[in-house]
Amino acid sequence: MAIKPDLPERGRGATFDPANRFRRETRAATDDGWAHAPVEGEDEDDDAPPPRKTIVTIQPARTIIARNDSPDIPFNQSINPYQGCEHGCIYCYARPTHAYHDLSPGLDFETRIFAKPEAAALLAREIGRRGYVCDPIALGTNTDPYQPVEREWKITRAVLELLARCRHPFTIVTKSALVERDLDLIAPMARDGMARVYISVTTLDKALARKLEPRAAAPHRRLEAIATLAAAGVPVGVMVAPIIPQLNDRDIEAIVEAAARAGATSAGHTVVRLPLEVAPLFRAWLDTHYPLRAAHVMSLIHDIRGGRDNDPRFGTRMRGEGQFAALIAHRMKVAKRRAGIDDHRGAPLDTSRFTPPRDARDAQLGLFQD
Repeated sequence: MAIKPDLPERGRGATFDPANRFRRETRAATDDGWAHAPVEGEDEDDDAPPPRKTIVTIQPARTIIARNDSPDIPFNQSINPYQGCEHGCIYCYARPTHAYHDLSPGLDFETRIFAKPEAAALLAREIGRRGYVCDPIALGTNTDPYQPVEREWKITRAVLELLARCRHPFTIVTKSALVERDLDLIAPMARDGMARVYISVTTLDKALARKLEPRAAAPHRRLEAIATLAAAGVPVGVMVAPIIPQLNDRDIEAIVEAAARAGATSAGHTVVRLPLEVAPLFRAWLDTHYPLRAAHVMSLIHDIRGGRDNDPRFGTRMRGEGQFAALIAHRMKVAKRRAGIDDHRGAPLDTSRFTPPRDARDAQLGLFQD
């Protein structure tokens, strides 16, 4: 019989590692009986596996800008300095991408992080090409650019340094207060209409946040980050995302109100998405933390998703459909009106000041031209 832990490891979101969908063979731990037969003089926890440590692997890359033409995504270009995310958010729709690395979207996704230290150099090459058309670059579209490993690796900062130097507009989505570290780069760009930040606040309940997003910043720190950014003149919005029926939807109005008081000028939302391996991971998480509520939560998700765990269609995948989805949208609309903010993201970011990066040869020629 395959074993799944009753409780997740401390600081981790997933409760198990689902099998890689691309593998023909599978491996599973089995109970050989020794776990139930303690030996006199031995600690019962001697055979317990140690907590998993985060392992960061350098990922060679040929390009760094990802492009999309999805009709329900408000950007055309994005950069992800990392793959995998230590925040451990159980609902993360990016989890299935770890299967491409022959790893599990479960605990592997949270503990096996791929870093791209050459991101800034690759970016300089791409935006320096002839014919490149400047368009705002979004950071934080797949995994968080300010997850804990960024403190040491500083890849996101290196990317921002280049974008600021080249006067290239950008947006940031994060649930980390670490974004405050880079205000020296973000604030001047924001004052010139070339930067905008969105902070994701999923709940104001610290206990729920600790289970739902175990290594992300606490809710009050995210609100403090909004206040810090706003005080520095950075246009900042709040993302109430994802909204999970009968789990965090009770906080919708409170989040919008608190974010507006902190200085947020816009607010948006998405409803939970459960693609591929995320669905069984989320179900196991519900069974572990909220067993009495699990069936009801899933029934409402199915109501939003046309009777399925997930609906990948453009136009409905972000907001859902049906009565409960309509109720969430209405509550968001009313909450924003009461708080004095709306969906308006402000004027388009300024692309007119973009200056392509100069390579070493251009830099040398510049000595004679200045």
